[in-house]
Amino acid sequence: MSIQLAIIPVAGRGTRLLPLTKSQPKEMLPVGRKPVVQHVVEELANCGIRQLLFVTGPGKAAIENHFDIDTELISHLRSGGKERLLQQLAYEREEMEYYYTRQRRQLGLGHAVLCARAAIGGRPFVVALGDSILGVGARSDVVARMTEQFEQNDADAVIALEPVPTDETDRYGIAQPKIKDESSEVFELADVIEKPRGNTAPSNLAMAGRYVCGPKVMEALSRTPPGVDGEIQLTDALRRVIADGGTVLGVRLGTNERRYDIGSFDSYFKAFAKHALADEQFGPTIRQHLRDLLDEKDETRPL
Repeated sequence: MSIQLAIIPVAGRGTRLLPLTKSQPKEMLPVGRKPVVQHVVEELANCGIRQLLFVTGPGKAAIENHFDIDTELISHLRSGGKERLLQQLAYEREEMEYYYTRQRRQLGLGHAVLCARAAIGGRPFVVALGDSILGVGARSDVVARMTEQFEQNDADAVIALEPVPTDETDRYGIAQPKIKDESSEVFELADVIEKPRGNTAPSNLAMAGRYVCGPKVMEALSRTPPGVDGEIQLTDALRRVIADGGTVLGVRLGTNERRYDIGSFDSYFKAFAKHALADEQFGPTIRQHLRDLLDEKDETRPL
């Protein structure tokens, strides 16, 4: 794959997950056996990405520490006869290059991407939200499929999309396909709108936290004023690219690529439950435990 670099924005404060996020980044919250951001990194590694640029903010040092090689811990495990646990640190040995820059002010996703402009130069790049997991077990190949479409169609951007309930479209960037064809997995977009209000959404296809962008997107971001919520939105820059005659494609997530946006307790609990149940060692016993809890007769007893 020719695109080697991904921007991972991780500067958000995660206020909807307080008090969990008071002293730790939401991207480091555990989902199953791994923190959220490790799921994202392993997905990108499996799709051929080899360079990661994290856009961080205050209180995010734990992310950098997590991806460092901890020689002291490795020695401790070996000297203590716990070498079997070294397999849990296999992610440290991925052939990845890690870079970090800061988003000094919280001015939106588009601004976070702009913070990486000097490092990106004129290269195409992936944007993968650091608080969004796709599927289970880092098996999503949507970034690889998006990159293929980006190159084959000489596109300016490709966006991963998933259907959402129509009464929730005001929570997402929403895409408007040029041609309405629900059977097509790849299609050109006529417009994208950030958090459309009421019944004004052109579809129920929401942006799913993965983007492939060419140089025109970064250039459009530099000309994009603050929009919804007073933030610089990546959606608005993509809309500008389309309005200027650029080609922006949408790619649907596969059936096994459900997005878990770890931005609320509802989604976080669902993500943890899904990954816990999928655990090869503990999944069967957890599943039985949940059945037992749900079958209890005393409805007043806390689960």
